[in-house]
Amino acid sequence: QVQLVESGGGLVQTGGSLRLSCAASGHTFSITVMGWFRQAPGKEREFVAAINWSGGSTRYADSAKGRFTISRDNAKNTMYLQMNSLKPEDTAVYYCAGLVGFWTTAQVMDPQKYTYWGQGTQVTVSS
Repeated sequence: QVQLVESGGGLVQTGGSLRLSCAASGHTFSITVMGWFRQAPGKEREFVAAINWSGGSTRYADSAKGRFTISRDNAKNTMYLQMNSLKPEDTAVYYCAGLVGFWTTAQVMDPQKYTYWGQGTQVTVSS
């Protein structure tokens, strides 16, 4: 099995920054793509960013482009999300997730395609 654990969430003022981490353990060899998703109260879980574990190519939601940066450290089995210029609209529980096997461009944005999930970390941006 694979275990994913997020950390780094917290309370920050508008315009501030946070860096989220996702540590993976277990049979991580099966994961081909890692992604970040978020869910705000009363809303559906939405895609934020994803990264190809071997090649390092990335994809971002429009809301994240220019403000968020996804990265990974393969040696540490850890993924990061650097969030800058935070807005109250970014307030949500942020989840890291792992996709197994083959994938397509469309699939990396679909939470239903991911097999493994972390417990989530709360990000709150005050106005």
